[in-house]
Amino acid sequence: MTSAEVPSDRPWRTAFSGRSVLLTGHTGFKGSWLAIWLAKLGADVHGLALPPESRSLYTAADVQEVMNSSHIGDVKDLATVAEAFSAARPEIVFHLAAQSLVRRGYEDPVETYGTNVMGTVNVLQAARECPSVRVVVIVTSDKCYENHETSRSYRETDALGGRDPYSSSKGCAELVTSAYRRSFFSHAEGALVSSARAGNVIGGGDWSEDRLVPDIARSIAQGEPVIIRNPGHIRPWQHVLEPLRGYLMLGALMLDGRSDLAQEWNFGPEDEATISVEDLAAAIIEVWGKGSMTVATDGDSPHEATTLRLDTTKARRLLGYRPLVDVRTAIEMAVRWYSQYGANPTKARSLSEGQIDEYMARAK
Repeated sequence: MTSAEVPSDRPWRTAFSGRSVLLTGHTGFKGSWLAIWLAKLGADVHGLALPPESRSLYTAADVQEVMNSSHIGDVKDLATVAEAFSAARPEIVFHLAAQSLVRRGYEDPVETYGTNVMGTVNVLQAARECPSVRVVVIVTSDKCYENHETSRSYRETDALGGRDPYSSSKGCAELVTSAYRRSFFSHAEGALVSSARAGNVIGGGDWSEDRLVPDIARSIAQGEPVIIRNPGHIRPWQHVLEPLRGYLMLGALMLDGRSDLAQEWNFGPEDEATISVEDLAAAIIEVWGKGSMTVATDGDSPHEATTLRLDTTKARRLLGYRPLVDVRTAIEMAVRWYSQYGANPTKARSLSEGQIDEYMARAK
């Protein structure tokens, strides 16, 4: 198959069955969803991550039960990372472990750079030294680009940068990935290394701080209005399963020997899903049927980009990737998950698996 041919949106359904997969950050929000999905696809799922937060999808859905092994450790420590690789002997690695919050990046820049930059270095170095590894997918962020606050969507060839520590650390992780790919993985027998940049995700089971859906869920539970800091900020919102499917598609095709795909990729929603924080919050409250919001501007709050859009033309053209749910459906899925979980907290895993099945049924 040449790079000009669009592959079928199906190989990922069978590509991971019986294969050893190492997933870093498996105790986090996106990592927990991906671990559940990989297990459903028949993979032998191994994890490396910090302990889960006090409230997390990992704990609520008992994700450890679907995994072959769960290694609790810090990606900042190379020996720990190497040990996880040695134990799992993975064919494919999905690197999601990260400090993923902009505000926490301001509060603790050293930890942010250590995790997001040196953590990526350690994962790539361990992959380089592990003979079983065939494919590595490094997950970064849409915030890795040098943001000029324009309405133009960012393409994979645009300059990397970042005004704040978190965004900068993700740009650095991209540079590290590119350097390792060209320096150590370019020979014919080397593993295939790619990076994936995704927009803002929403979905059930997220209880992180400073994220819109969890903030609204907490406010509704407490009977208080949610406080919106940056109502006019524009983001590419998507359901968490959308970029995860992009990672699976990319990984499956590289496992099939598509060396031309070892490069950078954007995974984002349709243009109409790129809306303001205020519009998204209003839509969530409307679907939920309760809750309210208050706009609170703080002149001393740290800088966050006001506008961010992704151009996903390359993924559509070369991977056959396309979003399967619009922003309204993404909101409905998230609200349904939280509502049903609230009625019966023991159903977190079955709710997640059910939504994965529902989502997979949309893929032709």
